[in-house]
Amino acid sequence: MSTPPRDTTHRRAVTATVIGNFIESFDWLGYGLFAPFFAAQFFPSDNFFTSLLGAFAVLGAGVLMRPLGGILLGRYADRRGRRPALMLAISLMAGGSLLIGLTPTYTHIGLFAPLLLLLARTAQGVSHGGEWPAATAYLMEVAPRHRKATYGSLFSLTTCAGAFAASLLGGGLTAALDPAAMTAWGWRVPFLLGGVLGLILLVLRTRLVETEVFRREVRTHRHRGSLRHLMRTHRRSVLLAVLYVAGSGAVGGTWPAVVPALGGRLAAPGTMFWVVVSVTAVMMALNVPIGLLADRVGATRLLLAASALFAVTGSVSYLTMTGTFASLLFTYGSGVAYLVCATTVLPKLLTEIFPPTIRALGIGLPNALTSAVLGGIAPACAAYAAEHNASAWFITGVMVAVLLSVPASLLARTASPLPPPTARTPAPERPLTTTGS
Repeated sequence: MSTPPRDTTHRRAVTATVIGNFIESFDWLGYGLFAPFFAAQFFPSDNFFTSLLGAFAVLGAGVLMRPLGGILLGRYADRRGRRPALMLAISLMAGGSLLIGLTPTYTHIGLFAPLLLLLARTAQGVSHGGEWPAATAYLMEVAPRHRKATYGSLFSLTTCAGAFAASLLGGGLTAALDPAAMTAWGWRVPFLLGGVLGLILLVLRTRLVETEVFRREVRTHRHRGSLRHLMRTHRRSVLLAVLYVAGSGAVGGTWPAVVPALGGRLAAPGTMFWVVVSVTAVMMALNVPIGLLADRVGATRLLLAASALFAVTGSVSYLTMTGTFASLLFTYGSGVAYLVCATTVLPKLLTEIFPPTIRALGIGLPNALTSAVLGGIAPACAAYAAEHNASAWFITGVMVAVLLSVPASLLARTASPLPPPTARTPAPERPLTTTGS
């Protein structure tokens, strides 16, 4: 049997790496879009917001497990390889989706229903915490040096594609099924589909080839995947990573889940699904051009510009959101545009501040911890703020996190190089640098 051409193998590896982001986005947005249909079935209450708060609390609990996933799977990726970590991550993700889709409701099994929902989201939280850093390390290690942001744009492309598919499926289901059918079983469809897609991806990832960087520089390094080495030697890089990802963590916990849920209550049935379809269709077309622009003008400059613009448009759109299609389009579109810019440049920025020996762990721990703290509490805080007319305070906190990209850029400019490797260190560690300065 002939060996596939190198270009074909490379394309297959890139596809199998970034498609996990599609499934994660499909699952995350699907939970937010369909939460109004299943919230009362797992958290019965006469008050809609109370049931929704319970569903979002489970969502937040899953996010709170991301640091554990960032540590365990990030360390696993640095010690055993990017490939096995990617396979383990997608296994947890697929299993969680199937469990949600098959779990009976509170009426049938009582408290076991929300407990099983919590278990599923916990497994997915661990998966989400380790999937992105392992995939980022893999993708950036196989990407050409002058096209890092363009390759990073494939993450935002698949994120938009996952949201597009989830919202298109939601719009189709609400059009084809009456509210009673949606509440009875229609909401289960996206979770079952996500589980099946995850199993297919698991098969594809069995064919991945480990990166040359890992084989050459990491496999025999004595500090590979060392949490102690990370916190002793690279504390400044960890702080820089936290500042970089704070905005995407807070906005990622709000816009994909909270805005569709609140918008769905303001608008006619099905409207929010088509808003998401419209926004994500446009952003999918812009993902790669944004990556090319970032490679040309600099990743840091693009992130700063996107953060400043969104701090204004995001605040205004969220606080003035109504049930009209135009208002929901403006609100949801502003957040997705910011997330596209952030997720395009973050892979490049983060991989350049950590050496290959602790790269997945270095990316995974601060990213997952920040997402857990900011993104994890965002849905529940947003629901509570909406019920108590305190949304202005909530969105102010989100925008503060977004603007932390400014001190991040300043810290990156003044950061000193990492110390040179010792005589016993078999592979050199890359200096702490910034892109786009």
